[in-house]
Amino acid sequence: MRDVSDDIFSAVMEDMRRAAEAEILPRFLGVTAEGIRTKTAPDDLVTDADLGAERRLTEALSARFPQALLIGEEAVSADSAILARLADADLAVIIDPVDGTWNFAHGLPLFGMIVAIVSGGETVAGLIHYPVTGDFLAARPGRGAWHIARDGTQTRLSVAPPGPIGEMHGFVPLHMFPAEEQPVYARSMLHFARTTTWRCSAYEYRTVATGAMSFSLNAELKPWDHAAGVLIHHEARGYGALLSGEAYRPAMTKGRLLLAPDAESWEAIRRVLSRGDSGCGSVRHCDGVKFGRSATHPPSFL
Repeated sequence: MRDVSDDIFSAVMEDMRRAAEAEILPRFLGVTAEGIRTKTAPDDLVTDADLGAERRLTEALSARFPQALLIGEEAVSADSAILARLADADLAVIIDPVDGTWNFAHGLPLFGMIVAIVSGGETVAGLIHYPVTGDFLAARPGRGAWHIARDGTQTRLSVAPPGPIGEMHGFVPLHMFPAEEQPVYARSMLHFARTTTWRCSAYEYRTVATGAMSFSLNAELKPWDHAAGVLIHHEARGYGALLSGEAYRPAMTKGRLLLAPDAESWEAIRRVLSRGDSGCGSVRHCDGVKFGRSATHPPSFL
């Protein structure tokens, strides 16, 4: 499957809405200690909403894609061998039922639901749903990235324009890097206008794809966090790659993923992050060329 039709795209969106309405929203602000469990660390949580939403989505998407490998975050947590099958899968559907579980469990509305459809090792559809606001970010290769409001209004997305390092805002999850790497990244953060982390890939991708933030650095490569978001960012005319320069692929599990407005900005940011100093010689070397903005008509999703 190299092309996801409008009908299938819309159907998957509806599956996500229904799962959120049935399993996530009724539990938001009602999470109790009995409904929260830890996984790999004290702040790596899973709730009844994660499990219920993944179960419901897995059933719905298995019916829509009977030949696909279904990869859910919670299923992989229970059986890591599932993830190893992604690299060789002809077709896979990747599910993050509640991205930002820590936020969800503590009453913060910064969480989302992510689905990526991967064919031949490449993401052919990416969808991020925000249950509280009822909207989506969505993309397919070559068709642009779009915000789809609750009422169906569609707006094309564009990343932030390139600019000087000192004016950039970005995401750097310092706590997620090994202790020996943290001092370098900590020093580098001083050269940007602002850096933060929101504990939620769904919202971090939202802000870099809409131009609210300039860049993001990711310490871990989990396909449910990045397969959809990298496509959305790319279709919003951004540039992303591993710090090694290698292109991102959904089956990757190791590396540092950096997203930026364009290739020139990406290289300037990479130098700063890698050295812990300005790495640019002067501000002008960190400037880029602003993307052109086209007036392409939105495709028919709904």
